[in-house]
Order: sequence, then C-alpha cells, then structure tokens
Amino acid sequence: MRKTHDIDFQNFLHQPSFKPSKKPRPFKAYSFVPFSPLAMLDPTILTIGGIVLGIAIIERVLERWGVIDLSDQFAKVMRFILPVTFYGALLYFFATFMF
Repeated sequence: MRKTHDIDFQNFLHQPSFKPSKKPRPFKAYSFVPFSPLAMLDPTILTIGGIVLGIAIIERVLERWGVIDLSDQFAKVMRFILPVTFYGALLYFFATFMF
C-alpha cells in the first residue's frame, strides 16, 4: 500500500525537483526528401512545357503543309530553345521544390 501525503501549493512550487536533470546528448539527424513526380504538375513547369510542345507541333504542321522555309526557321529556333528551356525548367524545379 502506498502512502500519500498532502503538500500545499506553495511548497509544491518551491520544492526542488527530485529528479536530477539530464542534459540531452546532441545527435546528428539526417532527413531525406523523397522525389514526387506529382511535383512536375506545377503551373510554371506545365506552361513552359506546353509552349515548347506547341512550337514543335507548329513546326510539324508547317512541314506537312509544305512551308519548308518557315519550318526550317522554327527548327533553328528550337535547337536553341529546347536545351535552354530544359535546363531552365530543371533548375527552377530543383530550386523551388528541393530547398
């Protein structure tokens, strides 16, 4: 059987704690942010991809219609735009979603 005794509130507040305080040991914590393919549904990424896809479709349509000169101009522009857009979107994606 346990003994219980009453302590008034003032003595309870001024009484030193019975447990010795332990300082927590520092530890290293590592975190991992999983990559989610759904993050590519960002409106900026979708807009950039839609513009590039639209230019590619326009180039193919012009080629089928026989407007080869204009189609070649679009092809020259796309040789520059595609790598710049890809690396720009990749940089934007990592800067926005990973940090």
